[in-house]
Amino acid sequence: MTAAETATIRVALVDDQQLVRAGFAMVIGSQPDMDVVIEAGDGAQALRLLGSHPVDVVLMDVRMPTMDGLAATAELTGGTAPDAVAPRVIILTTFDLDEYVLQAIKAGASGFLLKDAPPEEMLAAIRTVHRGDAVIAPSSTRRLIEHLAEVLPDEQRTPPAILDALTDREREVLVLMARGRSNTEIAAELFVAEATVKTHVGRVLAKLGARDRVQAVVVAYETGLVTPGS
Repeated sequence: MTAAETATIRVALVDDQQLVRAGFAMVIGSQPDMDVVIEAGDGAQALRLLGSHPVDVVLMDVRMPTMDGLAATAELTGGTAPDAVAPRVIILTTFDLDEYVLQAIKAGASGFLLKDAPPEEMLAAIRTVHRGDAVIAPSSTRRLIEHLAEVLPDEQRTPPAILDALTDREREVLVLMARGRSNTEIAAELFVAEATVKTHVGRVLAKLGARDRVQAVVVAYETGLVTPGS
Protein backbone atom coordinates (compact mmCIF):
# COMPACT_ATOMS: atom_id res chain seq x y z
CA MET A 1 0.00 0.00 0.00
CA THR A 2 1.08 3.59 -0.58
CA ALA A 3 1.42 6.13 2.22
CA ALA A 4 -1.79 7.81 1.01
CA GLU A 5 -3.68 4.54 1.31
CA THR A 6 -2.49 3.81 4.85
CA ALA A 7 -2.73 7.33 6.28
CA THR A 8 -5.69 8.34 8.42
CA ILE A 9 -8.28 10.32 6.45
CA ARG A 10 -8.83 13.68 8.14
CA VAL A 11 -12.49 14.70 7.87
CA ALA A 12 -14.25 18.01 8.47
CA LEU A 13 -18.00 18.11 9.22
CA VAL A 14 -19.80 21.31 8.22
CA ASP A 15 -23.49 21.41 9.12
CA ASP A 16 -25.61 23.81 11.13
CA GLN A 17 -27.43 20.96 12.89
CA GLN A 18 -25.42 19.75 15.87
CA LEU A 19 -27.25 16.43 16.05
CA VAL A 20 -26.42 15.69 12.43
CA ARG A 21 -22.74 16.44 13.06
CA ALA A 22 -22.76 14.27 16.18
CA GLY A 23 -24.27 11.34 14.29
CA PHE A 24 -21.78 11.61 11.44
CA ALA A 25 -18.88 12.04 13.87
CA MET A 26 -19.85 8.88 15.74
CA VAL A 27 -19.96 6.81 12.53
CA ILE A 28 -16.73 8.25 11.12
CA GLY A 29 -14.93 8.01 14.48
CA SER A 30 -15.67 4.29 14.63
CA GLN A 31 -13.46 3.70 11.57
CA PRO A 32 -9.78 2.91 12.10
CA ASP A 33 -8.75 4.85 8.98
CA MET A 34 -10.73 8.06 9.64
CA ASP A 35 -10.67 10.91 12.12
CA VAL A 36 -12.98 13.93 12.48
CA VAL A 37 -10.61 16.86 13.00
CA ILE A 38 -13.00 19.80 12.48
CA GLU A 39 -16.67 20.48 13.16
CA ALA A 40 -18.27 23.73 12.02
CA GLY A 41 -21.79 25.14 12.04
CA ASP A 42 -21.52 27.23 8.86
CA GLY A 43 -19.25 27.89 5.90
CA ALA A 44 -17.52 30.93 7.40
CA GLN A 45 -16.53 29.08 10.56
CA ALA A 46 -15.36 26.14 8.45
CA LEU A 47 -13.07 28.34 6.35
CA ARG A 48 -11.55 29.88 9.48
CA LEU A 49 -10.81 26.46 10.98
CA LEU A 50 -9.62 24.94 7.72
CA GLY A 51 -7.09 27.73 7.42
CA SER A 52 -5.09 26.26 10.28
CA HIS A 53 -6.07 22.58 10.29
CA PRO A 54 -5.09 20.26 7.41
CA VAL A 55 -8.08 18.26 6.17
CA ASP A 56 -8.47 15.67 3.42
CA VAL A 57 -12.25 15.46 2.97
CA VAL A 58 -15.00 17.93 3.88
CA LEU A 59 -18.64 16.89 4.31
CA MET A 60 -20.43 20.15 3.47
CA ASP A 61 -24.10 20.96 4.01
CA VAL A 62 -25.75 23.18 1.38
CA ARG A 63 -28.12 25.38 3.38
CA MET A 64 -26.49 27.07 6.38
CA PRO A 65 -26.59 30.55 7.97
CA THR A 66 -23.82 33.17 7.62
CA MET A 67 -22.17 31.40 4.66
CA ASP A 68 -23.79 28.53 2.81
CA GLY A 69 -22.06 25.43 1.49
CA LEU A 70 -21.89 26.72 -2.08
CA ALA A 71 -19.87 29.82 -1.21
CA ALA A 72 -17.63 27.86 1.15
CA THR A 73 -16.99 25.18 -1.48
CA ALA A 74 -16.04 27.78 -4.06
CA GLU A 75 -13.60 29.35 -1.59
CA LEU A 76 -12.09 26.00 -0.65
CA THR A 77 -11.60 24.64 -4.15
CA GLY A 78 -10.48 27.97 -5.57
CA GLY A 79 -6.95 27.39 -4.31
CA THR A 80 -6.31 30.69 -2.54
CA ALA A 81 -2.81 29.64 -1.45
CA PRO A 82 -0.58 28.55 -4.36
CA ASP A 83 1.12 25.77 -2.38
CA ALA A 84 -2.02 24.59 -0.61
CA VAL A 85 -3.72 21.33 -1.45
CA ALA A 86 -7.47 21.92 -1.41
CA PRO A 87 -9.48 19.28 0.45
CA ARG A 88 -12.05 17.24 -1.44
CA VAL A 89 -15.62 18.33 -0.80
CA ILE A 90 -18.68 16.08 -0.59
CA ILE A 91 -21.94 18.03 -0.63
CA LEU A 92 -24.57 16.93 1.90
CA THR A 93 -28.24 17.55 1.24
CA THR A 94 -31.65 16.39 2.35
CA PHE A 95 -32.99 16.87 -1.17
CA ASP A 96 -32.66 14.25 -3.90
CA LEU A 97 -32.91 16.94 -6.57
CA ASP A 98 -31.37 20.04 -5.10
CA GLU A 99 -30.89 22.69 -7.78
CA TYR A 100 -27.95 24.15 -5.88
CA VAL A 101 -25.83 21.01 -5.86
CA LEU A 102 -24.77 21.24 -9.50
CA GLN A 103 -23.42 24.72 -8.82
CA ALA A 104 -21.29 23.25 -6.04
CA ILE A 105 -20.03 20.46 -8.28
CA LYS A 106 -19.12 22.98 -10.96
CA ALA A 107 -17.30 24.96 -8.26
CA GLY A 108 -15.14 21.94 -7.53
CA ALA A 109 -17.00 19.60 -5.18
CA SER A 110 -16.15 15.94 -5.70
CA GLY A 111 -19.54 14.47 -4.98
CA PHE A 112 -22.99 14.61 -3.53
CA LEU A 113 -24.54 12.55 -0.75
CA LEU A 114 -27.99 12.43 0.76
CA LYS A 115 -28.02 12.94 4.52
CA ASP A 116 -30.17 9.85 4.96
CA ALA A 117 -27.80 7.65 2.96
CA PRO A 118 -26.73 4.45 4.79
CA PRO A 119 -23.60 4.90 6.92
CA GLU A 120 -21.63 2.49 4.75
CA GLU A 121 -22.42 4.63 1.68
CA MET A 122 -21.13 7.75 3.42
CA LEU A 123 -17.94 5.98 4.51
CA ALA A 124 -17.40 4.59 1.02
CA ALA A 125 -17.86 8.09 -0.43
CA ILE A 126 -15.22 9.53 1.89
CA ARG A 127 -12.73 6.83 0.96
CA THR A 128 -13.51 7.20 -2.74
CA VAL A 129 -12.90 10.94 -2.94
CA HIS A 130 -9.81 10.61 -0.75
CA ARG A 131 -8.37 8.27 -3.40
CA GLY A 132 -8.93 11.02 -5.95
CA ASP A 133 -12.08 9.67 -7.55
CA ALA A 134 -15.47 11.34 -7.47
CA VAL A 135 -18.72 9.97 -6.13
CA ILE A 136 -20.89 9.52 -9.22
CA ALA A 137 -21.95 5.89 -8.93
CA PRO A 138 -24.99 6.34 -6.65
CA SER A 139 -28.13 6.64 -8.74
CA SER A 140 -29.15 9.76 -6.83
CA THR A 141 -26.14 11.64 -8.18
CA ARG A 142 -26.80 10.56 -11.77
CA ARG A 143 -30.47 11.54 -11.44
CA LEU A 144 -29.43 14.92 -10.06
CA ILE A 145 -27.04 15.64 -12.93
CA GLU A 146 -29.55 14.40 -15.52
CA HIS A 147 -32.32 16.56 -14.08
CA LEU A 148 -30.22 19.69 -13.89
CA ALA A 149 -28.75 19.12 -17.34
CA GLU A 150 -32.30 19.35 -18.68
CA VAL A 151 -33.18 22.60 -16.93
CA LEU A 152 -29.84 24.40 -17.16
CA PRO A 153 -30.11 27.61 -19.23
CA ASP A 154 -28.25 27.50 -22.55
CA GLU A 155 -25.95 30.36 -21.55
CA GLN A 156 -24.68 28.31 -18.60
CA ARG A 157 -23.90 25.23 -20.65
CA THR A 158 -20.42 24.24 -21.76
CA PRO A 159 -20.04 24.71 -25.56
CA PRO A 160 -19.92 21.35 -27.43
CA ALA A 161 -16.72 22.48 -29.18
CA ILE A 162 -14.78 21.54 -26.05
CA LEU A 163 -15.25 17.89 -27.03
CA ASP A 164 -13.30 18.41 -30.26
CA ALA A 165 -10.08 17.90 -28.33
CA LEU A 166 -11.07 14.34 -27.37
CA THR A 167 -10.18 11.28 -29.43
CA ASP A 168 -12.92 8.78 -30.31
CA ARG A 169 -11.75 6.43 -27.57
CA GLU A 170 -11.67 9.26 -25.02
CA ARG A 171 -15.27 10.10 -25.96
CA GLU A 172 -16.22 6.46 -25.40
CA VAL A 173 -14.59 6.55 -21.98
CA LEU A 174 -16.37 9.80 -21.07
CA VAL A 175 -19.75 8.33 -22.05
CA LEU A 176 -19.12 5.30 -19.83
CA MET A 177 -17.99 7.56 -16.99
CA ALA A 178 -21.27 9.45 -17.34
CA ARG A 179 -23.14 6.17 -17.01
CA GLY A 180 -21.48 5.63 -13.64
CA ARG A 181 -19.04 2.93 -14.73
CA SER A 182 -15.90 2.37 -12.67
CA ASN A 183 -12.48 2.05 -14.29
CA THR A 184 -12.70 -1.72 -13.90
CA GLU A 185 -16.10 -1.83 -15.61
CA ILE A 186 -14.93 0.47 -18.42
CA ALA A 187 -11.89 -1.75 -18.99
CA ALA A 188 -14.09 -4.84 -19.25
CA GLU A 189 -16.52 -3.15 -21.64
CA LEU A 190 -13.80 -1.81 -23.93
CA PHE A 191 -11.58 -4.93 -23.65
CA VAL A 192 -8.53 -2.96 -22.49
CA ALA A 193 -6.35 -2.94 -19.39
CA GLU A 194 -7.51 -0.93 -16.38
CA ALA A 195 -4.23 1.02 -16.51
CA THR A 196 -5.14 2.08 -20.05
CA VAL A 197 -8.52 3.32 -18.83
CA LYS A 198 -6.84 5.36 -16.08
CA THR A 199 -4.66 6.97 -18.73
CA HIS A 200 -7.69 7.81 -20.86
CA VAL A 201 -9.57 9.22 -17.85
CA GLY A 202 -6.61 11.41 -16.96
CA ARG A 203 -6.42 12.77 -20.51
CA VAL A 204 -10.18 13.43 -20.58
CA LEU A 205 -9.99 15.41 -17.33
CA ALA A 206 -6.99 17.40 -18.57
CA LYS A 207 -8.55 18.25 -21.94
CA LEU A 208 -11.89 19.25 -20.40
CA GLY A 209 -10.23 21.23 -17.60
CA ALA A 210 -12.17 19.09 -15.12
CA ARG A 211 -11.00 18.62 -11.55
CA ASP A 212 -12.46 15.13 -11.31
CA ARG A 213 -14.95 12.67 -12.78
CA VAL A 214 -18.04 14.51 -11.57
CA GLN A 215 -17.08 17.70 -13.39
CA ALA A 216 -16.31 15.68 -16.52
CA VAL A 217 -19.72 14.02 -16.34
CA VAL A 218 -21.40 17.41 -16.01
CA VAL A 219 -19.62 18.50 -19.20
CA ALA A 220 -20.80 15.33 -20.96
CA TYR A 221 -24.41 16.23 -20.21
CA GLU A 222 -24.09 19.97 -20.84
CA THR A 223 -22.57 19.42 -24.28
CA GLY A 224 -25.16 16.84 -25.26
CA LEU A 225 -22.64 13.99 -25.59
CA VAL A 226 -24.84 12.15 -23.12
CA THR A 227 -28.55 12.80 -22.74
CA PRO A 228 -30.78 11.97 -19.77
CA GLY A 229 -32.12 8.44 -20.00
CA SER A 230 -29.60 7.35 -22.61
